Amino acid sequence: MALAITLSSSNAFAGKTLDAIRQRGQLQCGVSTGVAGFSAADAKGRWSGLDVDVCRAMASAVLNDPEKVVFSPLNAQQRFAALQSGQVDILSRNTSWTLTRDASLGMSFAAITYFDGQGFLVPKKIKVTSAKQLKNAQVCVQSGTTSEKNLSDFSRANKLAIKPVVFDSFEAAFKALFAGRCQAYTADASGLASVRNKEAPNPNDYVILPELISKEPLGPAVRRGDDEWLAIVKWTVFALQEAEELGLTQANIDAQKTSQDPTIQRFIGTGEDMGKLLGLDKQWAYRAVKAVGNYGEIFERNVGAQSPVKLPRGLNRLWNQGGLIYAPPIR
Repeated sequence: MALAITLSSSNAFAGKTLDAIRQRGQLQCGVSTGVAGFSAADAKGRWSGLDVDVCRAMASAVLNDPEKVVFSPLNAQQRFAALQSGQVDILSRNTSWTLTRDASLGMSFAAITYFDGQGFLVPKKIKVTSAKQLKNAQVCVQSGTTSEKNLSDFSRANKLAIKPVVFDSFEAAFKALFAGRCQAYTADASGLASVRNKEAPNPNDYVILPELISKEPLGPAVRRGDDEWLAIVKWTVFALQEAEELGLTQANIDAQKTSQDPTIQRFIGTGEDMGKLLGLDKQWAYRAVKAVGNYGEIFERNVGAQSPVKLPRGLNRLWNQGGLIYAPPIR
């Protein structure tokens, strides 16, 4: 019995999702229909963004190739059914982790990749400086999102009698604001920054109001019932975050192969084997970082100062830099 316990604790079963991914030779990743900085395709159909890089890191960890990903663009109404039905292996699509979604939709959230909150984008010309000045205003919002319910709650709590103007798609909702069909557009603040900087006819004509009316922890989700796959997704995200804390980057990680630090050795696969506990090989975490960089690099490239979106790092700094990004140790 002692031997059986020891063997079961030192090796992991691959799990049916990982088996299916390996058999088809591709990871199926559900993304948005286009949110700059998170998941969007260029004119040549090449996908980029923070959520996209999470999937490329996953493909590199499990298939040894960050390009072995098929990206499926899903709107807010399609996304959960696509995951539940097996159309996608992972939903990496600026999706908020809530109790209802976690407990009733047959899926499990793996980690938080972006700490967000809901805000409002308004034209400067209406001279509104606070969301609480939006009494009786028409506000554009996408259906099937947490934003729709949060708007209703905020309006009722503050007796604002806001009139939601609901659209099926993200694009239709923000375009209605620019067309003058509503006085404000509400969504996650990261999405508002993306829309203002990338989609507005003149970004300087619009302002994001200072209030955040909700907590929106965004992150990848997987189908419930495959704990092995959930562990792989979870720990790959943690590896990207841990890499930043350890100072491991896309550029320098190869030079660390001679490191005598046991923590670095475990991470890059030259020391104690952490991969076997996930059903992977020793270099799974090394490959993830080599493919897309650490969390800080992913953030800056896609949504941070080096990107057109130019979001401040804010709560998404590491825990030891005043933020909330805190990965459990890989040991």
